Amino acid sequence: MSHTQQLSSARPTPGRKVLISGASIAGPALAYWLNRRGFAVTVVEKAGTLRSGGYPIDVRGTALEVVRRMGILPRLREAHIDLRRLTFLDGDGSEVASISPHSVTGGVAGQDLEVRRGDLTDALHSAVRDDVEFLFNDSIDTLDQSEHGVDVTFRGGSERTFDMVFGADGMHSRTREFLFGPEEQFHRYLGYCFAVFTMRNTFGLSHETMMWNTPGRAAALYAVGDSDEVHAFLNFAHPEPPFGAFRNPHAQRDLVAAVFADAGWEVPGMLAAMHEADDLFFDGVSQIRMPRWSSGRVALVGDAAYAPSFLTGQGSSLALVGAYMLAASLADRDHAAGFAAYEHSTREFVTVNQEQVGEGDATLFPTTARALEQRNNMLRNLSTMPPSEGRPAHSALILPELAPVA
Repeated sequence: MSHTQQLSSARPTPGRKVLISGASIAGPALAYWLNRRGFAVTVVEKAGTLRSGGYPIDVRGTALEVVRRMGILPRLREAHIDLRRLTFLDGDGSEVASISPHSVTGGVAGQDLEVRRGDLTDALHSAVRDDVEFLFNDSIDTLDQSEHGVDVTFRGGSERTFDMVFGADGMHSRTREFLFGPEEQFHRYLGYCFAVFTMRNTFGLSHETMMWNTPGRAAALYAVGDSDEVHAFLNFAHPEPPFGAFRNPHAQRDLVAAVFADAGWEVPGMLAAMHEADDLFFDGVSQIRMPRWSSGRVALVGDAAYAPSFLTGQGSSLALVGAYMLAASLADRDHAAGFAAYEHSTREFVTVNQEQVGEGDATLFPTTARALEQRNNMLRNLSTMPPSEGRPAHSALILPELAPVA
């Protein structure tokens, strides 16, 4: 049966009112597919507007098919960042190796996408903004479930009732906290913290990344094009997750500055720029692992349910695929059956991708001098090898057809 025939043979879904918390990646993607199924969708976002710009992210494997079906693949291809060179530096700033980025990212040249985070969120929002309700500068204050729906009180003071609520509000999800309690019980810390921000490109960098390493520390400058700005990245080993710093920008800056206080290369200038940056993003390198992703009429999607960490390169892709699978699972099912189908169909894909990295096992960010020398030897060998053909984990799920209401 052709794709068109499958679309036209679907049974209509009764209109149901649903609320999605979060307007980054998983939220608008879920809104798009639920709207196609006839749901009346509201998206609430605590920020006052979409966040533009942002650090580069990957869209790979099965997620490419999701954005193709949404009709935004051509737009994302135009926004693709053509990173041509990845140069690794030693502690004294001397070059270790200069290689093709695909050699270490696991991406597939000519297929996988790398785009600024804001380009993806803009494309997702554009695909759905005319069909769903967006509430910016607001958030969920309370959730009260019953047999008949979910009573929601918003921070702005309004009260509404929905048939279902979805948490697409990131790794530090408040929706998850409402349902399941404190984050710590689901937070699988991988032993690192990182900070990213933009700064002036005074380095002459173009379409390339330069990464400096000493044991347990990494600093990178990422030029996505010929822009006068670069993305600065500071990553460091830290034995325990600094939960106190996750919501305190001053503590974040102080921690990063202390760790890199004696660092060489361009790091002193990066630290100075970090203190002035208005777009600093700081977090732990962590995963969210949960025994279940729903409770009653409320379900989680994307990083709120199964953040894989940036070490896998699959955060955005899991959010896109998870949103599609959740909407597909709710087609012609009530919430209980739909949420069960979502877990059954998607959990293996999530697990395979999360397990691409083990605790403390970050090849690009060694924590000892011996491990750093081993990594550098590996990189010198990689520089003479062809690019990777990609990891099967990226494509380890075949999407079902998701039909719109006839």
